[in-house]
Amino acid sequence: MDTNIEKTASEAIRYRRSVRIFKEEPLNTEKVKECIRLASLAPNSSNMQLWEFYHIISSDMLQRVSALCMDQNASKNAREMVVFVVRKDLWKKRAHANAENRKNLFGNKKFNEYTKREKAGINYFTKVMPVLYMDFFGILGCIKWIIAQVAGIFRPMYRQVTQSDMRIVAHKSTALACENFMISMAAIGYDTCPMEGFDSLRLKRLLKLPYGAEISMVIGCGIRVPEGIYWPQYRIPFEEVYHTK
Repeated sequence: MDTNIEKTASEAIRYRRSVRIFKEEPLNTEKVKECIRLASLAPNSSNMQLWEFYHIISSDMLQRVSALCMDQNASKNAREMVVFVVRKDLWKKRAHANAENRKNLFGNKKFNEYTKREKAGINYFTKVMPVLYMDFFGILGCIKWIIAQVAGIFRPMYRQVTQSDMRIVAHKSTALACENFMISMAAIGYDTCPMEGFDSLRLKRLLKLPYGAEISMVIGCGIRVPEGIYWPQYRIPFEEVYHTK
């Protein structure tokens, strides 16, 4: 497969399949790294970027990670792997980084010198994000939920404000990064297989992740062999899932 000729977006999407058996041919690690970089450009909630990417390239770590993925073919045959990690616990750090970025963008000056729009841009990360992400054993989340439901009686209201809601938000954003990665890999003729079957506790320990981190998925990477795609792609008829209003 010529990885120097990139596919169009639609070609890459059609080419991408979950491949479970890969050639023994090694990958260009720098090209995989660039696909991870493209993953970091994925759309994400409030630009909080609550993710980390662990690129598994050493033979020892590949074997150890594969064992924690129950040695399924997509991990056992992978030439490299990428572990996509959700870091909701870093919300304060990422909110601060966004606020500082806004200040640099608007020009560092006294707060009362910012325009109304600039103040709103900064306050979004210094005031709104803490309201959404801060919690205390789920208690604050319950209070926020009650407030949202009452306010929602009178006007449209954002209602996903509990601790579990914000966890889902962080996982959705990381899943978008996973898709960016897989399509980027497909564009250069590399193949992937996303895996959710793994021992998350042991894998967190292996990667030395903190308690608040969560693993979204492990993606095996390589170059397909024909038997690596188990069966023809099947999708529910589009008319069953497409609706207009």
